[in-house]
Amino acid sequence: MTFARRLVAEGLGTAFLLAVVVGSGMMAERLTGGNIAIALLANAIATGAGLVALILMFGTISGAHFNPVVTLSEAWQKNIPAKEVVPYIAIQVLGAFAGVAAAHMMFGDPVFFASQHVRTGAAQWWSEFVATFGLIAVIIGCSRSRPSVTPFAVAAYITAAYWFTSSTSFANPAVTLARSATDTFAGIRPGDAPGFIVAQLLGAGAATLVFCWLYPPAPSDATVGGTVAPSDFAATQEKTLS
Repeated sequence: MTFARRLVAEGLGTAFLLAVVVGSGMMAERLTGGNIAIALLANAIATGAGLVALILMFGTISGAHFNPVVTLSEAWQKNIPAKEVVPYIAIQVLGAFAGVAAAHMMFGDPVFFASQHVRTGAAQWWSEFVATFGLIAVIIGCSRSRPSVTPFAVAAYITAAYWFTSSTSFANPAVTLARSATDTFAGIRPGDAPGFIVAQLLGAGAATLVFCWLYPPAPSDATVGGTVAPSDFAATQEKTLS
């Protein structure tokens, strides 16, 4: 797969992810009449469902990172070359802002408008550390043991993390930056974003260390990001040959 195709896949995937997160938040906020619990439930379900579809769609092209900390973790594991990290992260951030803009335009709002949603403090930073640690743990654990279930495991984890973390689990620096440009249910004040991003980076680093120790390395010929391993197709190949 050419590098250009992989970058386009990462940009499109991240854009759709943000469109799902922000758009479903806006729809939920408008339909629930101020019931935050129902709005969060709708937002979480939509995000989880969208993630499954997007990872299945783009996983075999780019690895379906859609997240700078996932890219950094994959580079640390040598699943992608170090020279590709900066372009991946750049296209993820651009895609994230494009997704926010698309969601706003679908609901007739300004393309960008800074969030006033306060999300700060030690509890929320710790929540982002835990949320990101868990996300990277799920990705490494599943991609090195049962690669075919990784899209479903990641989506299930993020859906759950919306509810068990006080921050509602951003777990993604690109998502955090882009959500600072939406003054909607999904937003975060621009001034609060750096604290989230630092916590996310620390959580991702800790999880990569721990779970690379817990699990043996991924196959050397696994696809980018370890989303699909050749062993997944071994049974099919054996049947074909027989």
